[in-house]
Amino acid sequence: MGQPVRDYLLTLCVTAAVTYLLTGPVRKFAIAVGAMPAIRARDVHREPTPRLGGIAMFGGLCAGLIVADHLFNLQSVFQLSDEPRALLSGAALIWLIGVLDDKFEIDALIKLGGQMIAAAVMVIQGLTILWLPIPGVGTVALTQWQGTLLTVALVVITINAVNFVDGLDGLAAGMVCIASAAFFLYAYRLWMGYGIEAAAPATLFAAILMGMCLGFLPHNMHPARIFMGDSGSMLIGLVLAAGAISITGQVDPDNLQIFFEGSERGATHAMFPVFIPLVLPLTIIAIPAADLVLAIVRRTWNGQSPFAADRGHLHHRLLEIGHSHSRAVLIMYFWSALIAFGTVGYSVHAASSWIVFVIVAASAAGLVLLLMPRFTPRAPHWANRFVPPRYRRPEEEAPAPAYEGETAAATSGDRQGARDARMGEESAERAPVAVGVSGVNGATAIGPRSRLSDRRSADSSR
Repeated sequence: MGQPVRDYLLTLCVTAAVTYLLTGPVRKFAIAVGAMPAIRARDVHREPTPRLGGIAMFGGLCAGLIVADHLFNLQSVFQLSDEPRALLSGAALIWLIGVLDDKFEIDALIKLGGQMIAAAVMVIQGLTILWLPIPGVGTVALTQWQGTLLTVALVVITINAVNFVDGLDGLAAGMVCIASAAFFLYAYRLWMGYGIEAAAPATLFAAILMGMCLGFLPHNMHPARIFMGDSGSMLIGLVLAAGAISITGQVDPDNLQIFFEGSERGATHAMFPVFIPLVLPLTIIAIPAADLVLAIVRRTWNGQSPFAADRGHLHHRLLEIGHSHSRAVLIMYFWSALIAFGTVGYSVHAASSWIVFVIVAASAAGLVLLLMPRFTPRAPHWANRFVPPRYRRPEEEAPAPAYEGETAAATSGDRQGARDARMGEESAERAPVAVGVSGVNGATAIGPRSRLSDRRSADSSR
């Protein structure tokens, strides 16, 4: 059992290394070809940053598949299944569309059509959903059209969910890495724990996806030197969806009945917690999916196109309430990890009450972190030297010394003026600062949403 783990770790490391080494040359190439769009009103970076980071990630994907094909314990994945070829075909197509969009900004409907075509290419090569386990009913076999439509829908939704959340430095890559790590644990348990070889492709996809994200993150953390662009965000979204579809479509629930007693219906009901991340892969990326749904509802309600860009995403909201750039990313990481690993943990120990207790306690801690900017606690005077400046309590005001030759009235007026100036500075420190003010909370490129003049100046500068 240890040998497959080493092979997966080797594949992951090779993928990460190739992605990391390619990102530097890709950055220079993106600058040379002009793939550096001007800063838009909804952006959060200070200066134009090159895109096309997906080129390096696609190189890492290819390297990971090549290495895995030459490893003894992973060769069977390529010999017994066409899913790696299906993944590579769909990934190449979606990557090409993303590269064109990063350079020329193609129409949103064209991108949507390309996503559907990429999903259909994978379906034609066998990467599709064949059945679904439904509690109380059993295993429901899907017709060819039902499986195709469901597969295409899941691929398109997952791709756009990841694409929508790609708004802060390191956010999308980190969240997908967390999701793929949780999914790897689940798929590896099915394969090694239950001996189901059909789960091997999904395990491989998850390991390669982790390597792609880990190799790109050092270049993409705040302040980012390069963005993955649509060529990267759509690519990792497709790989994540392909892993979930692979394990859902190929792992027959009937094979799991040997580990459970009772009829097929009872076994399916007992195994439903295990199938949560399979039937609903969006639970793994629940945060991006929620952001996607909210964005569509918000834009439609405002009479805009669902594909029209705005500054109402969850990460924009975190910046607006006062979180710094890095802390907003870490909060999104926290919630993604809580949902992903909590779901996988519940699928393994559904009968254990401590799982629910841990999830509830972690959720409470997450809410406290989420609301931190709403409260500005002040430390006692004796602790001022031990806490950051933002939490220090102002010292008592000392009377200003009077200079020789000053009248009492002038001195009093000067003291009052100094006192007013200090009070003004303190109130300025305590007052919430709108997102987009340079040097504050790491957010520098988003103007205040409530000021029309700032919007007009941003529009005129573009």
